Amino acid sequence: MKNIVKTVLNIAVVCLFLSCNDDFLQKFPETRITGENFFNTVQDLEMYTNHFYEYLPGDPNRRSYAHGLREDLGTDNYGGGQSIAETENLLRGVITPETVGGWSKGLWGRLRNFNYMLENVHKTEGPRDDINHQIGLAKFFRAWFYHDLIKRYGNAPWYSTTIQTNDEALLMKKQDPRTLVVDSIMQDLDYAVAHIRAGTSRSRITKSAALALMARVALYEGSFRKYHTYLGLQSTANAYFEKAIWATEQIMALSPGQYDVTGSGASGYAVIFAGDLTNNRESILHMDFDRGLGKTNSGAEILDRTWNLSKNLADTYLKMDGTPATNDPDYATKGYVEMFEDRDPRMRATIMPPGYVPTTQLLPHLITLDMGGLPQVKYYTNDVTYNWGLWSAMATDFPIFRYGEILLIHAEAKAELGTIDQPELDRTINRLRGRVGVAPMTMDVPIDPVLEDQYPDVSGALKNVILEIRRERRVELACEGFRGDDIRRWAAGHLLERAPEGIYFAGLGAIDCTGDGTPNVAILRSPSEADKAPILGLPEDVQEALVIYYLFDANGIETAIYLSDGDKGNIRFVRDKNLPRTFISPKYYYFPIPLNQVRDNPNLDQPPGWE
Repeated sequence: MKNIVKTVLNIAVVCLFLSCNDDFLQKFPETRITGENFFNTVQDLEMYTNHFYEYLPGDPNRRSYAHGLREDLGTDNYGGGQSIAETENLLRGVITPETVGGWSKGLWGRLRNFNYMLENVHKTEGPRDDINHQIGLAKFFRAWFYHDLIKRYGNAPWYSTTIQTNDEALLMKKQDPRTLVVDSIMQDLDYAVAHIRAGTSRSRITKSAALALMARVALYEGSFRKYHTYLGLQSTANAYFEKAIWATEQIMALSPGQYDVTGSGASGYAVIFAGDLTNNRESILHMDFDRGLGKTNSGAEILDRTWNLSKNLADTYLKMDGTPATNDPDYATKGYVEMFEDRDPRMRATIMPPGYVPTTQLLPHLITLDMGGLPQVKYYTNDVTYNWGLWSAMATDFPIFRYGEILLIHAEAKAELGTIDQPELDRTINRLRGRVGVAPMTMDVPIDPVLEDQYPDVSGALKNVILEIRRERRVELACEGFRGDDIRRWAAGHLLERAPEGIYFAGLGAIDCTGDGTPNVAILRSPSEADKAPILGLPEDVQEALVIYYLFDANGIETAIYLSDGDKGNIRFVRDKNLPRTFISPKYYYFPIPLNQVRDNPNLDQPPGWE
C-alpha cells in the first residue's frame, strides 16, 4: 500500500475533476486545488462534492452497465454465458494474491478526495447548515467506500486524514479491527443522516438516501456477525439489526406521500427498471440517464448477449397461491414454456417469457441454449423512447436505493431479532407480493425443504419466516447486485460452488420456446446425419427453420453445453465440468490483498484463509 499512497499523494486532487468541469479550468489555471485557494465558500464545497456522484454505481460519465448487472454474475442467479465473473475465478482457484486486482491507486485516491475536503472545510464561510450538508455528503461517500472495503477484505486501515509522503507511521499502518472500521462507518452515517438535507429529489443524495445506506450497511453487518461465528462477534449483531430497523422506520414514515410500492402486475414491477424514475415514488435515489444530455447506458446488452439467468433462480419464484412451485411432483421436468405458468409475475419481468418480442425484432426472440435458455429481461425495455436497440444508447434510469429494498431490510432485521409479526409482514413483504398479485405470506408459512437445504444455518422459532423473507429478497431484488453480498453475509458460500443449470430437455430434439406450439430450437448430439433422427419427424419447413445446438462438434469435441442425464436433463456447462467450483470457508468470503501491496507494507495482514 505504501507505493500506492505515495503515488496518490503526488497526484493533485483536481486532476480527477478537471477532465469533466470547465469551471475548474477557469478558476484555477494552475490546475491545482489547495487549501489556500479553495474551500472558502459553500459554492466551492458544492462544486467539489458534485464530483463524488461519479462514484455511484452506473455513473453515466463512465457509460457503465446497469447498476448491479455485473454483480449478480458468479452467483447462483447467473446461468451460463461468455462473461467470467471474478467470483467464478475465485472458486476455481484462479485468483491468488499474485493475480488479484484491487487495493489500487485509484481506489485510495477516492478516499484522499473525501478526506482532503474534510480537512479543509473548517475555513469555509457561509450558513452552517449548508456547510454541514456538504460535510455530510463527504462522510456519506466515505462510509460507502469503507463498507465496500469491509465486504471485500473483512477489515482495512481507517484513515480520516490525508497522508503526507513523510508520514511513515500512516503509510506503513496495518489494518484496524473490523469493529473499529464499522464503528467509524456508522459514525459517518450518523452525521450524514443528521445533516444531509431532506428533499424530494430522486437523483441527488438526500437524507433518505443516507438512511437507506445506513440500513443497508447495518443489515449487512448484523447478519455477517451473526452467521460468521468464527469472528466471535455474535453478541454485537443485534445492535446492527436494531439500527437497520430505526433507519428503515424513518423512510417508511414518509410513505405513501414520498415513497411507496408503485404500479401493479408484472408491468408495474418492470417499469422500475425500464423507464424514467423522476416521479416514481419507488425511487429513493437513482442514476438519471437522458439521451438528450448524452447520458446513456449499455442496458441493451442485457437481453441474451453475454449471459443468461439460472434455473435455480427460476425455481425460487412462487406460484400465484403463495406455494413453492418446486412442490409440484412434475416441476423438475417442466419445459421452458410450462415453467412460466401460474408463477409470480416478477419471474416473467426478470426472465424472458415465451413469445417475448424485443425492440429490434419483428418476431418472438428465440432462446440461446448454449447460455442455458433463460435470458434476462429485467432492465431491458421495448419502449423506443429509451431503447434504440443500439449499444450504449439506452436511456432508462437505474435505481440505486428503492423503497422495495427498504421494506425487505425492515422485515429481515425484525425477523432476525425475533420481533416480526403479521402486521409487520403485511406492511413489508405483503406490500411487494400485493403489487404482483401473489398470495400474502403468513407467520405460519410451512418450511420449504428447498430453502432449508440452501440455508442450513437458519434456526429458531422463526426459521420458517426468515427462510421465506430470504426467498422474497432474492426474487424482488434479482439482478440488482445484492445476491453475492447476501450469500456472503448469510455465510451461505456453499451455494456458489453449485454448478448452474439451464432449462430442462426431456430428450434430444426440438422444443417450442415461443408458446405457439411450433418447435423452433433444438439440441442434437452432433451435426452428423445419424444424429438428426430426433428431428426427422418434423415438417421440412420446421426443420429448416430450427436453430440447432450440438453437444459435440463434427470432430467429436464437446461444445459449451451438455445435458445433466446424458441425452436428457437440464442444460449444464462444460466449463463447470472441466473446472469445478469449490468454496473454501472462510477464505472465499474475502478476496486477498495483492501480493505487491503486502510486500510494500509487510504490516498488512491477509484476510482469513489467505494468510
